[in-house]
Amino acid sequence: MARVVAVPLVLGVLLACSTLAAANFNQEFDITWGDGRGKILDNGQLLTLTLDRTTGSGFQSRHEYLFGKIDMQLKLVPGNSAGTVTAYYLSSQGATHDEIDFEFLGNVSGEPYTLHTNVFTQGQGQREQQFRLWFDPTQDFHTYSILWNPKHIIFMVDDMPIRDFRNLESKGIAFPKNQPMRLYSSLWNADDWATQGGRVKTDWSHAPFAASYRGFRADACVAVAGGRTRCGATIGTQGTAPGAPAGDWYNQELDLTRQQRMRWVQRKYVIYNYCTDPKRIAQGLPAECSMQ
Repeated sequence: MARVVAVPLVLGVLLACSTLAAANFNQEFDITWGDGRGKILDNGQLLTLTLDRTTGSGFQSRHEYLFGKIDMQLKLVPGNSAGTVTAYYLSSQGATHDEIDFEFLGNVSGEPYTLHTNVFTQGQGQREQQFRLWFDPTQDFHTYSILWNPKHIIFMVDDMPIRDFRNLESKGIAFPKNQPMRLYSSLWNADDWATQGGRVKTDWSHAPFAASYRGFRADACVAVAGGRTRCGATIGTQGTAPGAPAGDWYNQELDLTRQQRMRWVQRKYVIYNYCTDPKRIAQGLPAECSMQ
């Protein structure tokens, strides 16, 4: 995995994945539902999901990951996307599952998307933060990344960190670290809640709705037989030998510059934070809100 050595380690790691060749969707993913509404095109370099009045569509990774840096380029549903949700997330299975979410909530024409993020630990979520984006996510592809290691879950948009969920197990707060997770994505109708709290419904005269994917990369530890993981192999390139150490992402933290950039995003573009929700405050905030 090539890296630029003339920049600080943290910035170098966060930018490094742009040098990797993208993985082939035919080799890395299965379209799991949608009755043909999900398609892999361009010799495995492009994947599209569509939604119509009948159903949406979705796919999942063939690998499970236990820590890694996951990148995907998405171009979201253009025009009147109200009522639609494009979900892109890591998840394990079961009642006590772990999950790391990006969800893109559509809107009426001319109004911005909402980027919804959440973290589930042992089946417990309700850690929502929502953002506006500083660009139109329907006009071109943009990279949405999850850096997940034993200390941090860092959400990034075009390499800009927007959220850092830290491991606070020493304070009694659960952190995803034991359950391998697959990558999932889907395009579906959620007009009962997705746009303006469900007040704006999906306009089916604009269907079919379509979202596009390319540039998948995973520098990760992959779950293999026997409950073990194989680290050091980068999905999208010729992986290193089994047993090789994980990449620098495994110990990655944000340096001061990256923390400042994240705080800038949070000041300007956060529209909801569970830790500052007056209704949640009245019920008692989760313990991590005083520590993050």
